[in-house]
Amino acid sequence: MASPTVENYLKAIFHLSNQLERVTLTKVADELSVSAPTANSMIKTLKQDGLVNHKKYGPIDLTPEGRKAAALIVRKHRLTEMFLVERMFFGWEEVHAIAEQIEHIQSPQFFERMDEMLGHPQFDPHGSPIPDKDGAMHHHAFRRLSDCEPGQKLRLSAVMEAGDDFLKHLNAREIKLNTVFELLHIDSFDGSLRVDYEGHNAEVLSKMVGDRLLVVVEET
Repeated sequence: MASPTVENYLKAIFHLSNQLERVTLTKVADELSVSAPTANSMIKTLKQDGLVNHKKYGPIDLTPEGRKAAALIVRKHRLTEMFLVERMFFGWEEVHAIAEQIEHIQSPQFFERMDEMLGHPQFDPHGSPIPDKDGAMHHHAFRRLSDCEPGQKLRLSAVMEAGDDFLKHLNAREIKLNTVFELLHIDSFDGSLRVDYEGHNAEVLSKMVGDRLLVVVEET
């Protein structure tokens, strides 16, 4: 039975490995807001337990066992977020911190029942994939809204870096998952985007926002 600290390290390495070509000790320490010596001590423990591969000054890689363990922690977190939104009516900006606590419950039956009640969702409230019981994860080929072409109609399918402040910003603009944008124009100077969507005409979104909105072309 892994401790919450071990689970947090595995999850951090998992997320970093999906973002970076090379996961370093410094990156792990920064991600978890701990000192490098503290992170180094835990990495040694994870290596002894067969969960990571690491040599001095080298990258940190999850072993197959470590990757599965990390994916199952992510599964618990994302299932919890979905349950809080779908069954308890929390806002999508409210659920991360609560899920951070609930993900450490050591009861597979608890999360299996949650999964059943939700109808086995593949994605969480932010559009991130939910790993299955074997740790496998279904991925979609999304594009950033800012990388799309004017004239296209695009459905919001996921958000990147779904921090509370960003989600509150989207709430204020009445943007949520499955919002359909018509991309009208991308400014050549600052990359800002002008879009139409339900209830909003010629709305201007910053490039920072456009970079974080993941979309698919809307089928006509």
